[in-house]
Amino acid sequence: MALTIQKNTKIAVLCGGWSSERAVSLRSGKNCLTALQTLGYTQVELIDVTPDIASTLREKTIEVAFLVLHGKYGEDGTIQGLLEMMQIPYTGNGVLASALCMNKTLTKSVLAQAGLPVLPTVSLKKGDAYPTSDDLPWDGPTMVKPAAGGSSVGMSLVKDNHCLSDALDKAFAEDEYVLLEPYTIGMDVTVGVIESTPSRPVATPLLELHTKTEWYDEEAKYTEGLTEFVIPARLDQAMTQKIQEFAVKAHQVAGCFGVSRTDFVVTPVPECRPYILEINTSPGMTDLSDLPAQAQAMGMSREALVDAILKTAEMRSAEMLNGQNHACGDLLATPT
Repeated sequence: MALTIQKNTKIAVLCGGWSSERAVSLRSGKNCLTALQTLGYTQVELIDVTPDIASTLREKTIEVAFLVLHGKYGEDGTIQGLLEMMQIPYTGNGVLASALCMNKTLTKSVLAQAGLPVLPTVSLKKGDAYPTSDDLPWDGPTMVKPAAGGSSVGMSLVKDNHCLSDALDKAFAEDEYVLLEPYTIGMDVTVGVIESTPSRPVATPLLELHTKTEWYDEEAKYTEGLTEFVIPARLDQAMTQKIQEFAVKAHQVAGCFGVSRTDFVVTPVPECRPYILEINTSPGMTDLSDLPAQAQAMGMSREALVDAILKTAEMRSAEMLNGQNHACGDLLATPT
């Protein structure tokens, strides 16, 4: 019988873990715990994930996992796979979408195949020879990123492409794979996708990120006062609708479920073209995070957002019972 979440259902907010985004995840988890308690759920607790999380979940007889883990071992499909094996319904994205979107290089490849706009990319594996400026298919500054991970950890802006080594060393310290892409001056915008009913994803209003730092780095993301949120973004209706359509299509193509957030850069006029930078399958829920602000702009309180995400565990419970896997989404049907 599929699970119906009641006020006394035993819910674990899984957060923390041991990735480089641990601190952010803990802050997200505490906010979700408070929201669930405010909503009247009486048997909800915060669990800081450790390698023996399976034993902890069994001992506490947890019925639902509310996932607010960021980074490796939480946002990359691993915890999702464990919960599938334990038959514990969980919120948000499944194994496939989580694993795919955690890798920015693979995500961009899938999105490009679906006809969605992405920037050119050079991908490296640890041990590969470092490229020179002549090896890059673009002129001008370069962004260097770990292929997996978030919160801008390990990222660098390299203004002189003759000096890539330090940035590559920094990125490889975070991940075995690294990607390089042209630094694109423009408007940084992000849009959430919320799927509170099966197969009906809705895009949030666009959020424009105006930072006091040179780019939207880790400091700008999590230091109060360094980034201004402008909602709705200062774009015309046609461009706004186009970006929302791109975000929903990206969500579907990548097989996302429940919630996602897609980040874009929009080049200045006259080109004024949006490029997808990445898809986040476990958006932050801190006081400074994008998704809660986007939800609020569409009249959705933090509590309502958390409740909508919680309900995705019910949908997953029904699918697990029927042996289905929502995680495949449209990925396998991507047009060639």
